[in-house]
Amino acid sequence: MPPEPQLSVVIACYNEEETLAASFEEIRETLLHLGRPFEIVFVDDVSRDRTRAILSQLVASHPDLDLRAILHDVNKGRGATVTDGFRAARGSIVGYLDVDLEVRAWYIPALVRAIEMGADVATVRRIYALQLRSLDRYLMSRGYSFLVRRLLGVPFHDTETGYKFFRRERLLPVLDAIRDPGWFWDTEFMVRAARHGLRVDEIPGAYVRRFDKTSTVRGLQDSLRYFGKLLAFRRKLRGRP
Repeated sequence: MPPEPQLSVVIACYNEEETLAASFEEIRETLLHLGRPFEIVFVDDVSRDRTRAILSQLVASHPDLDLRAILHDVNKGRGATVTDGFRAARGSIVGYLDVDLEVRAWYIPALVRAIEMGADVATVRRIYALQLRSLDRYLMSRGYSFLVRRLLGVPFHDTETGYKFFRRERLLPVLDAIRDPGWFWDTEFMVRAARHGLRVDEIPGAYVRRFDKTSTVRGLQDSLRYFGKLLAFRRKLRGRP
């Protein structure tokens, strides 16, 4: 049996058949070289493609690894999905990364070491590779980060990165306070972490957008929805209805 994990990695899944198997191999190799006992907790949010079949194959074909799959009965959203993984995790350090690996798994060791050196939260601050086809994503991300700093009063440069690791004992009280089950979870987590007095380290990491997979981002529509969520969250923090 694998040893009790020191590190838990949560992988939230929703229609990931295009990237899941290859991404798992990179994550597995990175964790093996890191040299800490680890577990990987997959959480599937009712995928409609072959994701669940691939998860079953991965778990069955690696009996030497500590792998688990949590399968939702109903779609809960990205935030609720990673939260379920965190609550099931056993490691003293817990984290997640987007399974498409537009930020590669290679940054996991840097985030783990930042926590071992005293951080409560370590995240990747995305540095965008020059890609004209992803210019829209870059502008949306930078504009959103500016609004977060101005409207919510936090110093972070990249609250929305799908690449965060935590000291588990410090994570759980913050999880209890989060209300958004969707993509706004990341912003709410970072703001509440700051308000709880957690030390947050942002580690630069290269972001290279992938064009060989199906994207769920809907430019203008998503931007307007997020702006509305920012305003509503600011009102909530100020105690206004």
